[in-house]
Amino acid sequence: ADTVEDEMEMATVRHRPEALELLEAQSKFTKKELQILYRGFKNVSTSFLNLLGVVNEETFKEIYSQFFPQGDSTTYAHFLFNAFDTDHNGSVSFEDFVMGLSILLRGTVQEKLNWAFNLYDINKDGYITKEEMLDIMKAIYDMMGKCTYPVLKEDAPRQHVETFFQKMDKNKDGVVTIDEFIESCQK
Repeated sequence: ADTVEDEMEMATVRHRPEALELLEAQSKFTKKELQILYRGFKNVSTSFLNLLGVVNEETFKEIYSQFFPQGDSTTYAHFLFNAFDTDHNGSVSFEDFVMGLSILLRGTVQEKLNWAFNLYDINKDGYITKEEMLDIMKAIYDMMGKCTYPVLKEDAPRQHVETFFQKMDKNKDGVVTIDEFIESCQK
């Protein structure tokens, strides 16, 4: 009875239900793991979920801020939300969440690097620019808050971006492509 109940619960995750078996086939999680993940997803965000069982960006930011109360996680949560919202419909469903988590936890190195590149490529044009990387770095520093040790210098985000580009921008054209990113990360 518990299994039938779990499957019915999974089938009502959103207005266009996907079978648990399909999600199991698309992700690197077992049926039981998906049931446990769903309970956690539902329990953590019950007060934030709308009737369709999805999380919009504002509620995603609110949930994320609970993990980083010492800083301002709003901007980083925005970038992370966009990485999880792969169909760009303005919400993260349980399915979106599972697929992202599947890559991050159990994906191949190539899949993980593609996911990370997508996070950094803010405008999704296939290149990481210094401005995009600086936006991400500033967001990470903001999220960590002012109480870091040792105390970080004001220009630390820019220094990290310069170091990143020295290592990754192989042809020195001012942008990092997916190939440059993957090649550099694998070294």
